[in-house]
Amino acid sequence: MSAEAATEPAQTAGAVGAVATQAELRADRRVRRRRALLPYLLLAPGIAWLIVFFVVPMWSIISTSVEEGDMDTGFVLTWRWANFGDVWTNWREQIIRSLEYSLMCTLFCLVLALPLAYFIAFKAGRWKNLLMALVIAPFFTSYLIRTLAWKTILADDGWVMHVLTTLHITPLLSGMGWTYSDNSVLQTPFSVVCGMVYNFLPFTVLPIYTAMEKIDPRLHEAGQDLYASAWATFRKVTFPLALPGIVGGTLLTFIPAVGDYTNAVMLGGPKTKVIGTVIEQQMIGTGGNLPYGAALSVMLMLGTLVITLAYIKRAGTEEIV
Repeated sequence: MSAEAATEPAQTAGAVGAVATQAELRADRRVRRRRALLPYLLLAPGIAWLIVFFVVPMWSIISTSVEEGDMDTGFVLTWRWANFGDVWTNWREQIIRSLEYSLMCTLFCLVLALPLAYFIAFKAGRWKNLLMALVIAPFFTSYLIRTLAWKTILADDGWVMHVLTTLHITPLLSGMGWTYSDNSVLQTPFSVVCGMVYNFLPFTVLPIYTAMEKIDPRLHEAGQDLYASAWATFRKVTFPLALPGIVGGTLLTFIPAVGDYTNAVMLGGPKTKVIGTVIEQQMIGTGGNLPYGAALSVMLMLGTLVITLAYIKRAGTEEIV
């Protein structure tokens, strides 16, 4: 056998091996491409959802806020930024009132939720689940029905009004501007805030309770061993550890409360008109000025966002966002 004949099988085997190696490399590249695309494929449904139900509506409301026209001739996108100045001039009082009501609601909810969540987390024992069920129970009733019930509770001939009058609290409320007379609390800021506190209190209690439940009770025992009072233990141990829950609870209360208008409509009167009522009237009610309603909505969103970010930064809990 000649040398050339002997090398032919080796060359053939080498060519086959090279082809096999190239095929393996191509297959490996396909696998790597698929693995690289996998995270994007998993994210695609969520991204599509955000685009359809967040980005598109946001663009729609922002573009509407800079249109001009009327209901008869239609509205045209002219980038009229003066709409924001107009709505601030016309409804500044309602915007400020909405912030005041939501801040008062958030503050009162926090004052009520802290001791309630603390008691359920550390003192309730075997009644813990029952108490939490009672906190959540109002959600099983319609929001409108719960709000309308407060018209009966705060009625002029009701027991709440009788107690307030007997304790001479109604003159104090009137002096503070929360009511407009000593004989009624309905259709006043007092009744509106009462309804808001009742409806939004569970949103404050649940995050605070969740944060407190994770606190090791032995930390309280350690505080007592170090001769700390109950108040000092709460201030130095419980409150800092529960702070993320407190921030989350107050945000879950403030954000929906600032745009709420159901309580103002059902429990309030002409003097308790809030920004949500104005937006409703401009968008689908008697106002009929879509750009103004959209501009108010954008201002409400931006204002709430700025207040929320400032609050989170001030509280030192940036990691919760």
